[in-house]
Amino acid sequence: MPPVIHEQTEAWLVNDTPDLPAVPVDLLYDADEDPRTVRVAFPGGIDWSFGRDLLERGLLSPAERDGFRVWPCGRTQLVVELHSEKGVEVVQFDSAPLVRFLHRTHDGTADDEGIGGRQPHDLPA
Repeated sequence: MPPVIHEQTEAWLVNDTPDLPAVPVDLLYDADEDPRTVRVAFPGGIDWSFGRDLLERGLLSPAERDGFRVWPCGRTQLVVELHSEKGVEVVQFDSAPLVRFLHRTHDGTADDEGIGGRQPHDLPA
């Protein structure tokens, strides 16, 4: 049984304020639950679930699926945007913790081919 992968990091909620507020988030992956899905858990019980391959592709170039848009912002940042009936929510992450997390989701899993055709070593360092 592959382990549950859990990492904590920070995200910045993009809004109209001059200083973006940082919030703690949990990055979660459970191969037994769904080996193709990662979750981002925000304070207050809000969770975003989307394909691990979407996050991987979004680190390299703009990608979109199921209301989520993901794209690199410079060399060290990643933006995740959620479009829903409630509006648009935009969150910015440092890329390094996401890359580390994604590498860990591939370590020790039966999915040696990667998801979406990407190997863990194809991700930015």
